[in-house]
Amino acid sequence: MNATPAFDNDKYIALQSSAIRERAQRFGNKLYLEIGGKLLRDLHASRVLPGFEPDVKLRMLQSLGDQIEFIVCAFAGDIEHRRYRADFGTTYDAEVLRLVDDVRARGLAVRSVVLTRFDPSMRAAAAFADRLRQSGLAVYLHSAIPGYPGDVDLILSDEGFGRNPCIETAAPIVGVIAPGPSSGKLATCLSQVWHENRRGVPAGYAKYETFPVWNLPLSHPVNVAYEAATADIEDFNQIDPFHLEAYGETTVNYNRDVAAFPILRALLTRLLPPDQVYRSPTDMGVNKVGFAIADDARVQEASRQEIVSRYLKGCADLAMGRATEAVVGRLRAIMAATGLKDADRPVVAPARAAAAAGEAEGKGFNGICCGTAIQLPDGSIVTGKNSRLLRSPAAAILNAVKRLAGIPERLELLPKAIVQSVTDMKSGILGRHSSNLNVEELLIALAISANMNSIAGLALQKLPELRGCEVHMTHISSASDAAGMRRLGLRVTADPRFPTKSLYTGR
Repeated sequence: MNATPAFDNDKYIALQSSAIRERAQRFGNKLYLEIGGKLLRDLHASRVLPGFEPDVKLRMLQSLGDQIEFIVCAFAGDIEHRRYRADFGTTYDAEVLRLVDDVRARGLAVRSVVLTRFDPSMRAAAAFADRLRQSGLAVYLHSAIPGYPGDVDLILSDEGFGRNPCIETAAPIVGVIAPGPSSGKLATCLSQVWHENRRGVPAGYAKYETFPVWNLPLSHPVNVAYEAATADIEDFNQIDPFHLEAYGETTVNYNRDVAAFPILRALLTRLLPPDQVYRSPTDMGVNKVGFAIADDARVQEASRQEIVSRYLKGCADLAMGRATEAVVGRLRAIMAATGLKDADRPVVAPARAAAAAGEAEGKGFNGICCGTAIQLPDGSIVTGKNSRLLRSPAAAILNAVKRLAGIPERLELLPKAIVQSVTDMKSGILGRHSSNLNVEELLIALAISANMNSIAGLALQKLPELRGCEVHMTHISSASDAAGMRRLGLRVTADPRFPTKSLYTGR
């Protein structure tokens, strides 16, 4: 595989930080900066832009030093209903706390959290607000504004933004961040601009968003991959009609920014001099990511792979009840429009072939044959099949570290007595339906074996090299397998089938 990054992080930091400073100066050094996407652990960006450091955005913001502070936004409904963030396996309230801790750990100031669209009946959200206050954070509760975003006169009044308490800030640049999409960042920024200007501070607004990339074509795979990533919230990319009309230039934006632009323009028209009013959604952005792409061909291929992965994950989520048919329909339409098939993901066909071979050989476990394939850093692919002793992802991981360590596949690394002892305990004492070793149990068994077998120790040392490797399974993984693979940093997709004949899959 090509070791040269397709994305230049240093160039990105220099361009992006300079653009933010210039935008703050334009508004008299009081800028509310809506930060879209993931500030930390931006795994989507790192997948579609090979070489993009998942935390590079925060590293860039660090370069602004004491010129920036942060407000964390969260939709109160996400807290109330314990919305789950699938990529990290955590709830949104936990992500708010982690976001505060991570930003502060970089030496940056976070003083305030705002819960948007809050209703007094939300007991869990109110309890979370109390918890935040006890930790020393200022907490602001913003209620929903009737008619938002269409009723501009109401929004720009005491009964609109005026109902929201003004968030006290000190730094010239205020980054507004959130644990996920639809958290209310834009409304919070606009509310603050309204309050600031009412008290004589000529504050402005700008948006720092990674995707879609405004200066790439609408059909560019990196922009299409963004649509696939946001299929669940019904975002879609479009040509910015305001920019086209104002400048005669074709740029890309997404539907929510285009829909919200008349509100922003009406607000700024009433508050700012004419030369400071944005003429298009593209104007309000400060996104320089497109200028730091060093290898467009690799970015396009990585983005196509992301589209296929999103489709496969959507199908599996539908089978598990975590997605709707409408979401999968949108993903299916994106696949068709780009001419992609699920087998275009290199690990899909080998995984299915491994399962078919296991079935032909009469192998498997409890009448089910499962296959898992892993693409190693050099591009080669290893597979694993389930058996009485190992689940298919555990078998594939064991074969992968053998390959990386140059250990012959026929050589056994795990003493059969240890594996048998664990499986007997699971089936006998614990009464588990599935007694073969899952990924986490495999790793523990391998660590135990390493104390007795130097070759097993060599294989154990190769586990970090699996981080970022692509994986496909012919069946949906159990929670324990999923957790183990997530900790190893594997990028996993699965066919929408369960590895059991039982309707109950909790075991």
